This record gives sequence, C-alpha cells and structure tokens, in this order.
Amino acid sequence: MDASRLRLLRELAERGTVHAAADAMSLTPSAVSQQLKILQREAGVPLLEPAGRRLRLTDAGRVLVARADEVLAALDRAQADMDALRTTPLGVVRVAMFPSGAAMLLAALITRAAAVGVDVLGRDVDLPAASAPAQLADFDVVVVHRDERDAAPWGPRIDSTPLLREPLEVVLPPRHRLARRTRVPLAELADEPWISVEGGLMVDDVLRSLATISGVQPRVVQRVNDFRVTEELVMAGVGVALMPRYVLATRALVRRPLEGIRVARRIEAVTRAGATARPAVGAVVDVLATVAQEIVTANTRPE
Repeated sequence: MDASRLRLLRELAERGTVHAAADAMSLTPSAVSQQLKILQREAGVPLLEPAGRRLRLTDAGRVLVARADEVLAALDRAQADMDALRTTPLGVVRVAMFPSGAAMLLAALITRAAAVGVDVLGRDVDLPAASAPAQLADFDVVVVHRDERDAAPWGPRIDSTPLLREPLEVVLPPRHRLARRTRVPLAELADEPWISVEGGLMVDDVLRSLATISGVQPRVVQRVNDFRVTEELVMAGVGVALMPRYVLATRALVRRPLEGIRVARRIEAVTRAGATARPAVGAVVDVLATVAQEIVTANTRPE
C-alpha cells in the first residue's frame, strides 16, 4: 500500500470530509476520491461507505487507519532521524497557542527561535485542550492549558512537554468587601456573581472542579474569553473572576489567592509522537521551556 494513500485515509478520518482532506493535502476532491478508491482495491475490502452526502469509515477502514498511524509514525521517525543528522535546526515550525499563553510566550519564542535558524509561524487559537490532537493536523506544536487536576492522558500518538504550573487567583474590584483579605475563602464568595469563559475552556473547568471539591457552586452571570474584557467587567462590579497569576492586568484590580485550596492551570507543549526528534521542532519546545521557566522564576511567590 502506498504511504501517500494511507495519509489521505488518515486525513479523511481526522477531518471528516473529502473536501477537508483535499484542502489539507493541497489536492482536488476528485483526486482524493480516486486515490481512496485505489487504496480500497489494494486493501481488498470496503474501507468507506456512504453516510448521507458524506463518506464514513467502515470497520475495516478504522482498522487500517490505526495501522496507518503506526506506519506513518515509523516513516516520520525515519525522516526525523535523517533531519537529526543535520547539526543546525532549520526550517519553519507552526505553533498554535491559547491567547493568554501567546501573550506570555509567543514574542520571546519567535525571536529566540529565529536566533538559531528556526522560523516560527504562530497563531492564537482559543479552543479546549482536548482539541490539541486535532489541531496537530495543521500545527507542529500546540501549547495548551488545562486545570491541573485534569489528568486525562494524551494517548500513544501524542507527546506532551510540561512548561509551567500557574496559580489562579480571584480578582476583585478595589472596593470589594474582601479586598483587604490576604487570602479569600471560597465559601465567602458563594453568593457572588462570577465571570467565567465558555464551557470547556480552562477557567470554566477550574470553576467546576472547585464546585466539586468545595460544594460551593459559582453563579456565573457572564461568559467572556478575553481576560482584558474580564478585567473591565470586574472593575465595573459586574462580578468576580479567576485569573492566572502571570497574566498582566491593565486595571488596578485586587488579586488574591484562595484560602485553603490550591488552584492552578498546567501549561503544556503538545506534539505528535516523535516530532521533537526533528531539530527545528525540538528547538522550539526547548525555547518554550526556557521562556516558561524564566516567567516562573520572575514571578515566584508563596501561594
């Protein structure tokens, strides 16, 4: 079986439509369909079946995709071994980051990677961490954040490099009744209106985790994904919110740790398994780890 046809089958499995797979591989839909028909003849069993106006994998197709992952991973490792023979990391590395992570990391990553010959094409993408494997169809490195209590494994096709642990703090308007406290008990915020983010994103996951642990159910009145907007709402007295410690605030808000409970986000660089063997990708992950550690060192204080 031809490896390029196996890649097409995997792209179809990951992206869901022939048109999307064709766009990803810079081919026409008819060319993709033709190659998949050839692959099906080579396999000797039906790999695809109609599902309305789309095609979906048969059981045999799903089995072949799983085997294709193994074959293509082996080919990628072989290519990485060849790349690793070069002493200098060169090339373009595509990196996706959640927005507040991009604000912290992306500028330093671009400039430092350029100094060692790697061009970083960065993009801020506000998606749940669980979408990272799908994003790796378009990016070499995906930087994600999630509730540190989220221990869901990435699976054998994904490698994850921890970058930093960042505490989350409650942000309050300056005249709030709890503003003079050095630490704020979650129970004293039980009746407060909260500003959160869309369901599935990190802050909302943390709030739900806190509710499970403490029994205090936050009353969410607004959901916005931009921490800059969150600042304005908190300043106006619309509600209180959780904000990561290293996010720079432009408003003079009061930031306090929660009392008696540790709450933080974990930031990770996610790649396809074995991808860091490619010197350029490995260099990008190394730079990310260095920049992240510098941020932690510069901001370390007791929780």
